[in-house]
Amino acid sequence: MLKLSLTLAAALAVAAPALAQDYTIRAVANSNEEDEDYDGLQVFKSHVEAASNGAIAVEIYMGTQLCSNGAECLQGVADGSIDVYISTLDGAAGLFPYFQVLDLPYLMSDDRVAEKVLSGEFMRSLRDRALADSGDTLRLMTIGNTGGWRSYANTQRQVSTPADLQGLKMRTVVADLPQELARAMGASPTPIPWPELFTSLQTRVVEGTANGITDIMSMRFPEAGLTHLTLDQHSYMGAYWWMSNESFMALPEEQRRIVVDGFYALQQATFASPKRKSIAAYEAFAAAGGQVYVPTTEERAAFSEAAQPVYEWFTGTVDGGEEILAEFRSAVEAAEAEINDERSRDIQ
Repeated sequence: MLKLSLTLAAALAVAAPALAQDYTIRAVANSNEEDEDYDGLQVFKSHVEAASNGAIAVEIYMGTQLCSNGAECLQGVADGSIDVYISTLDGAAGLFPYFQVLDLPYLMSDDRVAEKVLSGEFMRSLRDRALADSGDTLRLMTIGNTGGWRSYANTQRQVSTPADLQGLKMRTVVADLPQELARAMGASPTPIPWPELFTSLQTRVVEGTANGITDIMSMRFPEAGLTHLTLDQHSYMGAYWWMSNESFMALPEEQRRIVVDGFYALQQATFASPKRKSIAAYEAFAAAGGQVYVPTTEERAAFSEAAQPVYEWFTGTVDGGEEILAEFRSAVEAAEAEINDERSRDIQ
């Protein structure tokens, strides 16, 4: 028995260094475990810990355990108290106004286009800009998805045209562009942090929001009175995954490669998750009394026309806005051309 114990102890001693955690990555998402963010973080954690043979540990903090909003969390990443954070425009737009380009409406037509654009050089261009503008503190690792596509949802009535949004108190993130879009549609924009939105709908502080069906159902918004959804799908709900550049560059090159591959796996998981979850989400929305309206081609064109002042605002107000919008349009056009060519070849 003693010999067996000594043999086992020796084996564990040999194995221990391979399992030692040399680095810990603290990752934060201000959402819950029903969200695509959590799915992505689980995939990231699994890949990084396995591929590093346990040398890198990933700790996941959901909700507001370490920080409560985009601005606070990004400051945490910048000063190194947080290693990874996922933001929408909340917080990011305050630091990098040009990131609002991805929330300009009706520019990308479908998932294939969005996924190709956000996986390509346009993302790297945004990363380089953000690194320079943050003094090499905030590194954009990837852009995933958090909830599918933004569509108009409200507690009051069916929305078929921009006129139906007139006067509605619409929740927006704390960024200028979504507020400008709400005004262009005749609505009244009200910036509300994501964790406060359920109560704000319930108490009629706001009457609507622009989100995807998975977010609507993961947050149980029908219980707060939100029962009307119009699938105009005006913008892709991009998720910006940030990492402390100091934490990233402190890793050996081989482990930086593992982390980069982990973010690729995370991105693919968040691309896929809303597609799968939306099936059950639409069923649950209908069961909760929700009504879904799909605009006609003509109605969607009317929404797009009403949104035109937002482009003028972006290029005229955001420093470098005209240049980055042109870069974004070019990336979209290239993606569409490549996809159309692939489709043409695939159907032959």
